[in-house]
Amino acid sequence: MRLLLVNDDGIYAEGIYRLAKELEKTYELIIVAPEDERSAQSQAITIGKSLMVREVEIGDLKSKAYSVSGTPADCVRVALDKLIDEPIDMVLSGINMGVNLGMDILYSGTVSAAIEANIHKLPSMALSAEFNNGNVNYDTAVKYGRCILEKSKDDFIKNNIVLSINTPFLDEDEVKGIKVCKIGGIVYDYYHIEKNNNREVILTLKGRKKNGLEKDTDRYYLGQGYVTITPIHYDLTNFDLLEKVESWL
Repeated sequence: MRLLLVNDDGIYAEGIYRLAKELEKTYELIIVAPEDERSAQSQAITIGKSLMVREVEIGDLKSKAYSVSGTPADCVRVALDKLIDEPIDMVLSGINMGVNLGMDILYSGTVSAAIEANIHKLPSMALSAEFNNGNVNYDTAVKYGRCILEKSKDDFIKNNIVLSINTPFLDEDEVKGIKVCKIGGIVYDYYHIEKNNNREVILTLKGRKKNGLEKDTDRYYLGQGYVTITPIHYDLTNFDLLEKVESWL
């Protein structure tokens, strides 16, 4: 089984290294990731300038690795178009330093890389781990990422599926289990004023509004100590309104 690994934290991020270190024991891997952090890039691609692709070494990993001077979606596109000759069975994106819950998936480079694979008819998983006081429990994220891959890979390679997976900041024996659930609602960010004068205002995202958690969602279950899995897709068509809108015309 041949896997493509991507991320949005950058080619030398700990998350992609830890995931690759575990998976290359069993699978053939190729790693293609941004040359530096490209978080919150969503589905952006580079169209106004050239991309630089470099073959790199990542610690003691045996797998081939490439850095790309672009976005996570660029990495998937470049890998499939120029770097990989043999067919890829699945794309894994992550492990992201921080969860991607609720509507955050619309902004996430990690999730968008997985969706980019889906656009190219490849099944994919986006793996994100809770960030707590500057730390991430990658051991738990790697363990559950591999577990879900092993349990689902036969169906994965037969279907064009995208899974968004989030793991809590807990040790393996503290995790309550796995919940398959819908995404949660919007959590609003605050803009902090860094500078304010008569002609300009400098704003920085800082802090999030705390609100009630809707039950049976990824935000709710992660807060309860579960690993969450949400199947997602890129088709934004509101099928329920197709006939209604047509009737207006």
